[in-house]
Amino acid sequence: MPVQVEVNRREFLKAGASSGAAFVLGFYLPVRGKTEESLYDSQPQIFKPNAWVRITPDNQITLLVEQPEMGQGPRTVVPMMLAEELEADWATIRVEQAPTIPEIYKNLITGGSGCVRSAWGSVRKVGAQAREMLITAGAKQWGVDKSLCRAENGNVIYLPAGRRLSYGELVETASQIPPIAADDLPLKAPKNFRYIGKPILRTDIPSKVDGSAVFGIDIRVPGMLYAVIARCPHFGGVLKTCDDSAAKAIPGVRAVFRVAPLPGPDGKGGGTAGGVAVVGESTWAALQGRKALKLTWDKGPTGDESTDSLRKRLQEQAIATPSFVAVNQGDALKQLAEAAKKIEAVYETPFQAHATMEPMNTTVDVRDDGVEVWSPTQGATLTQEDIVRISGLPASKVTVHMTLSGGSFGRRGQWDYQAETWQVAKEMKKPVQLLWTRDDDLQHDFYRQYAYQRLSAALDENGGILAWSQRIASTSVHAYYAIPDKIKDPRYIAALELGGADVLPYSVPNFRLDYLSAESPVPRAWWRSVTNFTAFAMESFVDELAHAAGKDPCQFRLSLLPENQKVTSVMWPDGKPLDTRKFRTVLQLAADKAGWGKPLPAGWGRGIACHFSFGSYIAHIAEVSVEKDGAVRVHRVVSAVDCGTAVNPDGVKAMTEGSINFALTEVLTGEITIKNSAVEQSNFHDYQVLRMNQSPEIEVHIVPSTANPEGMGEPGVPPLAPAVTNAVFAATGVRIRRLPMDTRLLRKP
Repeated sequence: MPVQVEVNRREFLKAGASSGAAFVLGFYLPVRGKTEESLYDSQPQIFKPNAWVRITPDNQITLLVEQPEMGQGPRTVVPMMLAEELEADWATIRVEQAPTIPEIYKNLITGGSGCVRSAWGSVRKVGAQAREMLITAGAKQWGVDKSLCRAENGNVIYLPAGRRLSYGELVETASQIPPIAADDLPLKAPKNFRYIGKPILRTDIPSKVDGSAVFGIDIRVPGMLYAVIARCPHFGGVLKTCDDSAAKAIPGVRAVFRVAPLPGPDGKGGGTAGGVAVVGESTWAALQGRKALKLTWDKGPTGDESTDSLRKRLQEQAIATPSFVAVNQGDALKQLAEAAKKIEAVYETPFQAHATMEPMNTTVDVRDDGVEVWSPTQGATLTQEDIVRISGLPASKVTVHMTLSGGSFGRRGQWDYQAETWQVAKEMKKPVQLLWTRDDDLQHDFYRQYAYQRLSAALDENGGILAWSQRIASTSVHAYYAIPDKIKDPRYIAALELGGADVLPYSVPNFRLDYLSAESPVPRAWWRSVTNFTAFAMESFVDELAHAAGKDPCQFRLSLLPENQKVTSVMWPDGKPLDTRKFRTVLQLAADKAGWGKPLPAGWGRGIACHFSFGSYIAHIAEVSVEKDGAVRVHRVVSAVDCGTAVNPDGVKAMTEGSINFALTEVLTGEITIKNSAVEQSNFHDYQVLRMNQSPEIEVHIVPSTANPEGMGEPGVPPLAPAVTNAVFAATGVRIRRLPMDTRLLRKP
């Protein structure tokens, strides 16, 4: 399969020149803090914009999209914004991945569900800028007043005479017009949108269907070799002995050598495991060579870590003196001590793997003149920075190509798989593709943190929540990464662990939230939606309180939600505040669409949960059945979404559906357990991800909005687990407070 290589600026212009004149538009994006600079380099003249639009005489419009395509759809939704303001014909739009030139392209990364938000204003401005320059070109070509011209569906029209010129016919003239300042141009009103808000088929689907799409694992370059690494199975362990004689005798094996562990970017967590690299003429030869290695390992000082020992540590932390108190509104502890009716519960969420469909991989060529990288990375700029740091080369000598990614969920934001590839390629002095097997991927992941949460609440005489206290104990992600100047800051250590829990939408006069971290050698990092475990505890506990008050869980929530109040995060005060009006809207919409309150068959239950994250509001209502043997089947999930402007409604629905199916793994089957500081699971037979026949019927209802778009890649995950476990309670009367669900608790005699 050929290599998908992003063209550089010089190649980009040459490609346009080969097909005739080209109008290449450089645009200025004030949101990125840059001032408008010269549009040309010297010798030869080359545009140096923040991003690229190219229009050729054959009416082809090419947009370079900065954000990597990991399944979330930037190669569709970003061109929609351009086409809207450009007044383009959608059929003429082409998409290419922007090259890794950080001084020009500032958004060569995706994370925090920020793809659409980061492009919304800037890409629309460049479309408007291009449109106005083309209208100017049309007026100049006709010798008429520009005010009598307008753009429409890829053409400029002279209104009095009804004449029209296609954008392709205006390329030569437009190329001679000085750029028009984008900030001075008004953007279209939502009522005039032609593309935004309308469902459009994704541009990347055809190539994924016919097999021509190139993922990282598909990269092939001349003379390349293939490698795997035998890593220490024990976190923090090291290699003791290695007998590689049998491995070197395997046909096709080219080299076997030790690879040193590398510290993380900040000197501690997030580093590479090291081990023994086996390089072959094929992946199969390398794998067979690795199987033939005879290795012994030293488990290291933390070699006795286990799920049981960690759980005990977390239980102790849940009742110890907190290291950080995030919220202390009123006097929750006093009210709880004096309460006539107090409810307490503990919620537990163990380690979870990212389990991307495409395992980690990268291809690296280390040459005398620099390093070239092909990687399904979550951030090309970060990859370039990491290779610069470990190689000592200047950034100008490190070229990074972003390929398609078979999922990420936060995993491809780490640098270990790319650093390992560089180590092997540097030794071989040939292009090398390092591939992780599924076993490697599950046993050497950066897992979602293990969290243990203790909640207490007191109800008043009317069934309202008088007091709420929540202790979160977890293996902090920030503590693992241990940035030297931050490690002693308890607020920093707690930041990711408490995010979401500090934004309580319900009216509670006495609210306390605190935190204590637990040490563990198990690597951890960001997992899709980050705050999912706090949502599980909070929305499950609200459900418990509703039943304790003898009230309907949906009405109980609505009764505690102020009509129109903004709740600001304590941990992330600069973020968008929660709007209780929008929270109420999605709750009510989901309830209406799901038929909340209507009877269900015997053994069935309906559960509700809602959450606010990344600027978006999502309510899920799950319908489940529970068999006599305790087996749980999720039949239906109805979702209501308020994400601001839904640029592509089909994309919003797809990300919601994907989030639901992703989150069902942690609810039904997924758990990473530790023994002797090693992961016990090895593949999908014992870490079971959701199967197709387990996927429920999903309905997604989008709240109409003209507000700026918000994040959608992650918000659907957090409320799914509590919606399902609340439904299980409705069906059985049994509370599920630990994930994945233990079906033995649900078996009927």
